[in-house]
Amino acid sequence: MTTEPRAASRTIIEQQAHLESILPFADTQDFEDARRGLIAPIEQPVVAEDGTVLWDNSTYDFLEGERPDTVNPSLWRQSQLAAIDGLFEVVPGVYQVRGMDLSNTSIVEGDEGVIIFDTLLSVETGAAALALYRKHRGDRPVKAVVITHSHADHFGGIRGFVTQEQVDAGEVRIFAPEGFVEHAVAENVYAGTAMNRRAAYMYGAALTRGPRGGVGAGLGQTISTGTVSLMEPTDIVTETGHEETVDGVRMVFQMAPDTEAPSEFLIYLPDFKALCAAEDATHNLHNVLTLRGAVVRDPHGWSKYLTETIDLFGAEVEVVFASHHWPTWGNERVVEFLSLQRDLYAYLHDQTLRMLNQGLVGPEIAEQIQLPPALENAWSTRGYYGSVSHNVKAIYQRYLGWFDGNPAHLWEHPPVERAKRYVELAGGIDAAVSAARRAFDEGDFRWAAEIGNHAVFAQPDHQAARDILADTYEQLGYGSENGTWRDFYLSAATELRNGQFGTPTETNAPDVVAQLTPEMLFDALAIQIDGPAAWDENLSIDVVLTDADERYRVRLANGVLTYSARPQRGDADTIVRTTRRALPALATGNLAQTGIEVTGDESAIGRLLGVLRPGDKNFSIVTP
Repeated sequence: MTTEPRAASRTIIEQQAHLESILPFADTQDFEDARRGLIAPIEQPVVAEDGTVLWDNSTYDFLEGERPDTVNPSLWRQSQLAAIDGLFEVVPGVYQVRGMDLSNTSIVEGDEGVIIFDTLLSVETGAAALALYRKHRGDRPVKAVVITHSHADHFGGIRGFVTQEQVDAGEVRIFAPEGFVEHAVAENVYAGTAMNRRAAYMYGAALTRGPRGGVGAGLGQTISTGTVSLMEPTDIVTETGHEETVDGVRMVFQMAPDTEAPSEFLIYLPDFKALCAAEDATHNLHNVLTLRGAVVRDPHGWSKYLTETIDLFGAEVEVVFASHHWPTWGNERVVEFLSLQRDLYAYLHDQTLRMLNQGLVGPEIAEQIQLPPALENAWSTRGYYGSVSHNVKAIYQRYLGWFDGNPAHLWEHPPVERAKRYVELAGGIDAAVSAARRAFDEGDFRWAAEIGNHAVFAQPDHQAARDILADTYEQLGYGSENGTWRDFYLSAATELRNGQFGTPTETNAPDVVAQLTPEMLFDALAIQIDGPAAWDENLSIDVVLTDADERYRVRLANGVLTYSARPQRGDADTIVRTTRRALPALATGNLAQTGIEVTGDESAIGRLLGVLRPGDKNFSIVTP
């Protein structure tokens, strides 16, 4: 048994060489753009109070060397670009800190202070980014924070830039798109446990950084592991064309819901002729369905919003910057960049629909679809984060769902039972492992992975099965152009060899939970109810919010938690009086510590809590 990464196989080495021969590596414009305007590099890692390193971009210094056989040459190039870090001047008055987290923070100078566009994922990395800016540009106060969309790597670091007291005093405004709080909270609470566990694979958070480990996730290097925070916006933008002037900075907003995020907007700065594209136009193909899991996005609407962006601002814009990657300068180049991004999502959408209407299913479309040369050969449309393969499957899913119409797939055995039957069909576990080894030796890693996966699910303690599957995933990772595919494969190999690494970063943080509305809290409790354990329970609780003049009847019966804000007949078993801010404590049972008042049958609270089954943040992925 080995726990160390292996070398690249001959098959992978040949694949890398072929890709290197057909892509336009002589085009170095991106490197010029990524280094343009550098004021100062990042000088030190971000460290928590207890000495834990939360972010250290210098661990990617190995990318400055020659490409190894264990990294796809296209991904190596993208990772080199994404690892270029520091404080940069986009244009005079507009600055970015890049390489301090998966995402960027952008800083626009006003008459007296600054406006922050996105805040990174962690409080600690956010504070370090602001400190780097102030070291070189002066201690200007923050006048506003603009959160472009509802993903945690764009709002999680906000307490590193401003305090709640500053916001409450009216010193700082927080702008966000319509639906921001609801989507930010729902995504990170409802399915947050599963998403965070899978995100550990997607971003390679537990991988050793190096040529045989983590090299970057395509959209950025990886996620920081600090404190995630959230503040309620003071200003919600609802309409395209809405204008605001803060500290002398004019901002024109373009709504783009249900694109890269369910709640998102772009911002044009007329006085700088600069467009903040949020995350709707970055230097890669983005996800229609992210590998960590999410609601399937709308590539058709995405492309239409980018057309609108060009129509609104294309005549005069001189630079586009985004919440990831590096800017693009010059009107002609900006419009071309936006047009390629627009055409990419439109093409994937339209061609997937064309082929599914011809009867092809998702995996078949993924194998057959071909991008036109203009999109295939543009670096900004390569699949470093999203991929053509998993995106077209997501589009199929968006329109037709999980079922492909073949009745054999309508009622399949669950994974373990299928695996046992496949292994029996193969002639037993040893025969299955031998077949996987033969496929591996022949360079058919996709087939080796399928056989090896069945072997491990049929007998998870069979060491030879674990070994061949880990070896196979490793080679698939080495060959992946997509950063998140590489991370998934190598993370799987790591857990097969060394055991589970859990969930390094959790976005369902206290700040996020605290923003749950009463309805969202009750929904969050409802999805934790152990139905069979609650079949015989029948209880009701009235929740009275003393600071909002609201009253809810919460009912548990038939294994289902329901609620209503309408007047109810009869008395509830229990009455809970609390405030909106303290209400989330109801889910923990720490009522006395938060001043929650309970009258009536107090056992109803305990009975409710007794049938809750929170998610398992360490659930298995590559083993049953």
